[in-house]
Amino acid sequence: MNKIGRRFFIKNTAVVSSMVLIAPTFAISDNNDNIQVEKWQRMLKDPVYDLLKGTPDLDQILGLFPRPQGRAAFDPRVIQTNISNLKTVPDINTGHPFLDLSIKTSLAYVDATFQGDHPKYGVGTYGQVEHDGFPPTIIAAVDALSAWGMNTRAAQLFNYWLINFVNEDGTFDYYGPSISEYGQMLHTAKILEERAGKKGWFDVGFPKLDLISEYLLRMISEASKENGLISGVPEADTRDQVDIYFHNNGWVVKGLEQWVRLCEKTRSVPTTKIETIRKNAQTLKDKTLSAIRTTWPAEPCDWWLPAQLGEIIRPRFVTETREGSYTNYRYWLELLSSDILPVDMANRLVNARLNGGGQFCGTTRFMDWIDDWPLADYLYALWSLGRKNDFLLSLYGHVAFAQCEGNLTAYEQISFPGDTKGSKRADYCLPCQLVTARAGRLVNRS
Repeated sequence: MNKIGRRFFIKNTAVVSSMVLIAPTFAISDNNDNIQVEKWQRMLKDPVYDLLKGTPDLDQILGLFPRPQGRAAFDPRVIQTNISNLKTVPDINTGHPFLDLSIKTSLAYVDATFQGDHPKYGVGTYGQVEHDGFPPTIIAAVDALSAWGMNTRAAQLFNYWLINFVNEDGTFDYYGPSISEYGQMLHTAKILEERAGKKGWFDVGFPKLDLISEYLLRMISEASKENGLISGVPEADTRDQVDIYFHNNGWVVKGLEQWVRLCEKTRSVPTTKIETIRKNAQTLKDKTLSAIRTTWPAEPCDWWLPAQLGEIIRPRFVTETREGSYTNYRYWLELLSSDILPVDMANRLVNARLNGGGQFCGTTRFMDWIDDWPLADYLYALWSLGRKNDFLLSLYGHVAFAQCEGNLTAYEQISFPGDTKGSKRADYCLPCQLVTARAGRLVNRS
């Protein structure tokens, strides 16, 4: 059965034809909207980045550009009822009422999107059954809910997903899971146990998680016959481009490391001995970092790190090509969130996004629009690196320009402010909606 890719229309999308540095300007009027948008699309550096002095201010960012316009994904009365029923621990109190509302709205969208315990990626095209098993949906939902102490619901949803979407060979029942998502699922189990304990999911979930671990270990064993690096699918949309991707290998390392910690903490016995898993993860980590160092140009000013091993044509700017856009919007972000990179390399990768045309007002660029659903990976990495101002710019930029004015619905893909094509580029999806709830927990005052 042919599956409808989440970006099936991109193949015929025109790319920006030229790239020059243009001084930032923010004037928007009915006569020059598209001219302004085209200027922004040709900038190598985020036009907002150097204009903000000191700590980014949410009110200031909200006033920079026209807010996105679009219909709510759900009846606002349903969302308001869900908000009124929220019981979070701690209370939501970031110090900014609009950010608080955005977090509450994000959490309220979980039960509006899921059908009972059954996951849905979004609405419209993304409400089709083939997208139900998309792993980032459950990863984002469990992280967001458990971050705010909604542990019973998080455990229910995770337990359901493991039972219904993990096959007996450890693979996922989805048309194009990336290798990174297997590691992320093991990580999700670890953080859920830390926040919620084992009640309501662990006894049933552990055998399923063990299957995932065994699947990854088999891939490592197979890879050891060649260069030791795992080759696999990088993303559902690019599932035909099987290759050795750094973010995939990084997340296999992190996933197995978290699996070891989970087994040790709960005194659980996995199929493969813990020490063997640990050694496999360390070996893969060493090989992955060695490959990255070999692939990345030695010149510190050269920002381009290809997503995979081999000879990859360097784009003039990261969104010039479809491959570069996928690298910028997801592959780089997941490599950062895998925590495999030393601090100097992680900072270099952040700077690559900042100087290679990778973001607009902190949001993630994809071709000539914005696609923010994987942004939580970037935000977690920025926080870990201590880059608080970069973190706040991206969080506030997302809140302001990836959520529709009024209803706060987050479409998966959205236009630059003022684009005469309209705001919506793709339907609403839950992982994009939950970026605010996940990252917002880090700046909560309680």
